[in-house]
Amino acid sequence: MFLVDSHCHLDSLDYETVHPNVQAVINRACALGVTHMLSVGVDLVEFSALYDLVKDLPGVYTAAGLHPENLTLDNKNWREEELAEFLGRPKVIALGETGLDYINTPETATMQKESFARQVAVGASLDKPLIIHGRGAMKDCMDIISFEGNGKSRGVMHCFCDDIAQAKRALDMGFYISFSGIVSFKKALNVQEACRYVPLDRMLVETDSPYLAPVPMRGHPNEPGYVSYTAAAVAALHNTTKERVCETTAQNFATCFGVDLEQESLVAVEA
Repeated sequence: MFLVDSHCHLDSLDYETVHPNVQAVINRACALGVTHMLSVGVDLVEFSALYDLVKDLPGVYTAAGLHPENLTLDNKNWREEELAEFLGRPKVIALGETGLDYINTPETATMQKESFARQVAVGASLDKPLIIHGRGAMKDCMDIISFEGNGKSRGVMHCFCDDIAQAKRALDMGFYISFSGIVSFKKALNVQEACRYVPLDRMLVETDSPYLAPVPMRGHPNEPGYVSYTAAAVAALHNTTKERVCETTAQNFATCFGVDLEQESLVAVEA
């Protein structure tokens, strides 16, 4: 059985007080049944360091993009040629994390839209799937994707926290929808409602670690292995087995990002 954490940030985990090294994170993930993970970039300046961290790790993929919360006056003039070079590297299977965030960084909304539009255009030109971050901005995200992608854009709406109407539009555009540990939170009723609406064959699961660990690990530092609990929460909402959720979302991941999960998986190594 495959189980994929479709969105984590291995370079943002705590390697001083929680994990001795990245292999220890992988070992813990393997122990919880995780077979693959996608460690997503958020800053083009720091992407090479992330790539060096994961490039030799079996079963670990990565993605390159500029997160809206990381956009500043200093980096807003990023170069399409540099992003294209990153996207051409082995194991870089998507463009992201990109998108719009009007909740945490509303003051840069205009810059965000310009940067996001450019990234969508690069993704369309290279036929790379997109990993979309949308906070209070999902309609604008999808409007830009529709216009700049020229009907070619595909990918996933990550850590989905919007309503059914936005989920329907994303699905109609051909995007997958990914749910994080938030779907397990007792008060996240709108997310749970959206999760029930999205069919399993259009869904991914993720941790978005190190952020917002799922129940029963809520309050602890999140890590890729905890996607097992996210899968269990989704299974309960869909009245099905965790195994079915794991297998279906893994196949969706392979289809979305064009990878063969049979080629390699995570490998636990004794310290």
